[in-house]
Amino acid sequence: MADVKKRKFKRQDPVDLVMHIVTYIVYSFFAFVCVYPFYYIFINTISSNDLSARGKITFWPKELHFTNYVNVSHIPSLMGAFRISLGRTVIGTILTVVASAFLGYMFTRETMWMRKFWYRLVVATMYFNAGIIPFFITMKNIGLYNNFLVYILPTVVAPFYIVLCKTFVESVPKELTDAAELDGAGTLRTFISVIVPVIKPILATVAIFSAVGQWNSFQDNLLLVSDPNLATLQFTLYQYINQASSLKALVNSTGNAASLAASLAHAATATSIRMTVTIVVVAPILLVYPIFQRYFVKGIMIGAVKG
Repeated sequence: MADVKKRKFKRQDPVDLVMHIVTYIVYSFFAFVCVYPFYYIFINTISSNDLSARGKITFWPKELHFTNYVNVSHIPSLMGAFRISLGRTVIGTILTVVASAFLGYMFTRETMWMRKFWYRLVVATMYFNAGIIPFFITMKNIGLYNNFLVYILPTVVAPFYIVLCKTFVESVPKELTDAAELDGAGTLRTFISVIVPVIKPILATVAIFSAVGQWNSFQDNLLLVSDPNLATLQFTLYQYINQASSLKALVNSTGNAASLAASLAHAATATSIRMTVTIVVVAPILLVYPIFQRYFVKGIMIGAVKG
């Protein structure tokens, strides 16, 4: 096998070889541009806080330590914000995936009452909206102000995801659903037993989009939630970045005398607080993405192109 690959490589036209090399260089550069900011923030969180504050950490960590993560764990309300973000991400993603898949399936069924009208109505919301103030008034009038459900309900019906699922379902052979209906399966049974197992790639794609959107959501917390017990990680990060100097004093004053003496050389700075909290907020969603990555390309391609 190795000899065959070598022969194919030798047979390549010089122009093709140059193009391949240039392509690898260009994409490697873009990969570096995308990855380096996260790497830079991470190495600054595990390096000397004094050197980090002075901008001395660029490519390699210096005076390695993990005290910053211990210090950040002492920040009040951080774990509560983590639970809120985790809860809205898990619940919101599940409901959005289920709603998108079911509605996408229903919009392909000719027996659905006024199917085209409802589908066009849903799609129209992708292009038109009332704006922030009417949205705020509506959410407040229906009792979602300072309510955890304000993170969940407005995102359950997502037109873009419904369109993706509908297009994917249309690529499923109609004979599968016809056979299930001939065996006596109803709409719900056909959806659960026939459609869902076939459209797993697009479900994983929608799950990625929805989870990232839920985890990174910030505006709903800013506009519709004033209760600190319902604050999300992203909103907490925003507050901590703006209040990093005061938080520096807070984390440096927490813990017992022994732990403080042990971490004196790594006393928190405003820069270390900002970067460490950023890593804590971003890391979970970065770890989830590789799990669904193998479904992503297939799902988005089939769901976006009919035929």
